[in-house]
Amino acid sequence: MNRRSFLSLLALATLCSRSSRSLAREGGVAARFGELPPAGRVSRVFAAGSPAAVLACVLAPGKLLGWPMRMDAAARALLPAPAADLPFLGRLSGRGSTVGTETLLSLRPDLVLDAGSVNPLHLSGAERVWQQTGLPYVLVDGRLEDHPAQLREVGRLIGAAGRGRELAGLAAHILDRVRAEASANRDEAPPRVYYARGRDGLETGLAGSINMEAIEFAGASNVAAEAGSGGLTQVSMEQILAWNPDVLLTQDAGFARRVRGDRLWRSVRAVRNGRIHVAPILPFGWLDGPPGVNRLVGLPWLLPRLYPHRYPGSDRGRLDRFTAETFERFYGKALPAALVAAAADGEAG
Repeated sequence: MNRRSFLSLLALATLCSRSSRSLAREGGVAARFGELPPAGRVSRVFAAGSPAAVLACVLAPGKLLGWPMRMDAAARALLPAPAADLPFLGRLSGRGSTVGTETLLSLRPDLVLDAGSVNPLHLSGAERVWQQTGLPYVLVDGRLEDHPAQLREVGRLIGAAGRGRELAGLAAHILDRVRAEASANRDEAPPRVYYARGRDGLETGLAGSINMEAIEFAGASNVAAEAGSGGLTQVSMEQILAWNPDVLLTQDAGFARRVRGDRLWRSVRAVRNGRIHVAPILPFGWLDGPPGVNRLVGLPWLLPRLYPHRYPGSDRGRLDRFTAETFERFYGKALPAALVAAAADGEAG
């Protein structure tokens, strides 16, 4: 390693250390770059990626400039009017930026907001955008347990403090409730879950993947953890047959319909016992896609799918109503009757 490389790594380590102290002191904010405008003067927020867009949408939909991902009509119909009509702009973070410096500057944002896994690469990317544009940039940690602090702090930063406190309180209540449920099941073997992503169901998350957080937080055992830790990975049908999970979760209703009639998949315990559950994806994924605050709506939905014996009859009905109430408080729209029914029996599309 040459001297320049060593100094670059040292500078990045210092940045990470400073960001960690910031995170501990300020809740969900991991790093800030540039001088932030006063909260009352933030009216134009550019979301660098999908988790940040959902965060801005639920806190202050009128301040979000546009979407980093393409939104279909069904998703837009479940969002408050200011957010429902916003254009697709592209993203700065994630798998390749699609927004150039000139385009970003032409949008004149008061703040660039980013959320997700905080690592050296993510931090250096945020700093680079700030250096190139001079636009203030805030990076918040996107982990599930950070959502209450994230909602509270970002709400304060963008001039939506009251809304931030309201949703932070709801988020904390949801996490406490799910945490208590997971603890109550410590004397039982946790349900062994396979989370099937993609049309063929052969993509899943390894141990520690942010995409698996909701499932693991609820106390389930991720069978793919046996393949190691990291992010998303491709697996074989042979591997799934060897894992033989108790529960199969997906967000693809078409995939769930296909596997029920597939000879190989019907050899899997979860399929054979009818424990295939389809999490809703509207307006955003309830378990993942993106791995943002949208998952807070999915957590109470998930509990009776993992622990059906603990939620018979009216108890499950109360939890499903709480899920619908949570949805409305986050998005400002009632959960449609068709989606209520689909979410109740796990056939949501």
